[in-house]
Amino acid sequence: MSKNIFSVALCVLLLALSVPVEAQQAKKVPRIGYLGLIETPIDDNAFRKGLQDHGYIEGQNIKVEYRYARGKVDRVPDLAVELVRLNVDVIVAAGTPSIDSAKEATTTIPIVFPVTPDPVRSGYVASFARPGTNLTGFSTLNPVVGGKRLELLKEVMPGISRVVVLWNPTNSGSKINLTETESAAKGLGLQLQITEVRAPGDFEAAFRAAARENIRAFTVMPDTMLATNQTRIHELAAKNRMAGIFNSINYVQGGGLMSYGVNIADLYRRSATYVDKILKGANPADLPVEQPTKFEFIINLKTANQIGLTIPPNVLVRADKVIK
Repeated sequence: MSKNIFSVALCVLLLALSVPVEAQQAKKVPRIGYLGLIETPIDDNAFRKGLQDHGYIEGQNIKVEYRYARGKVDRVPDLAVELVRLNVDVIVAAGTPSIDSAKEATTTIPIVFPVTPDPVRSGYVASFARPGTNLTGFSTLNPVVGGKRLELLKEVMPGISRVVVLWNPTNSGSKINLTETESAAKGLGLQLQITEVRAPGDFEAAFRAAARENIRAFTVMPDTMLATNQTRIHELAAKNRMAGIFNSINYVQGGGLMSYGVNIADLYRRSATYVDKILKGANPADLPVEQPTKFEFIINLKTANQIGLTIPPNVLVRADKVIK
């Protein structure tokens, strides 16, 4: 009888001990905050693929709290604060508004930025080698390659002297890119027509003004709002027979003429590597901001034919990919 009582008591004790253990295990599932101005399926899915590459499965051994501002910049700060209140382990800040808002919301929760042109000049980190803050991630080096885009435009259209630059002045990263592009234009003998585009409704007027001035070439400063309205940009470019060059292959796959820059989706995939390192104990202050070493040059021949442009053979052979 006493043995039975002892056995029952032992089972009850083990069961009682197992409950807090299971609770502790449940708490160990890390939570990631993903903050974006808008949903960008190609980039978002690339990040998810990166998590999978490191063995993370959403809903099982990791939880991702997605917060999107639906294109409204003024909503991003509140969403950043919401993620901080949830006490997530890491915040992935997709785009300049998200980085700025996350940085303002917390100085303790690690923040990983998949893309930004120059995190030092933007004030996100102390240096590329040693960020020294709770932020780290990947630089696109867009300010450096902006001049290369103008060079390529001039090569495919030797007669041009003016280029329209579409940019969103509310994006601090775009300001850095614009400054570098203006400097490069002087060396190439090109005059830039700087055109502000703050909302989708501004595109029509921007291209109409370019048509009045008989400007046939344009470039776009990196910006989430502009990227998600690329269909409208391509439609207006085709209508006005204008040649455009962009920072991402996503534009060219969607109907843009040319792009020169890093593979943005790849940076989103690789940002999961930094998330993994931080979850395993790495300090973002000591994780160097990675800079790209390879740039892609993409040409869409179908778009070239549509606007009546012949791409010179010496330019065509240098393309990493040609869409026909």
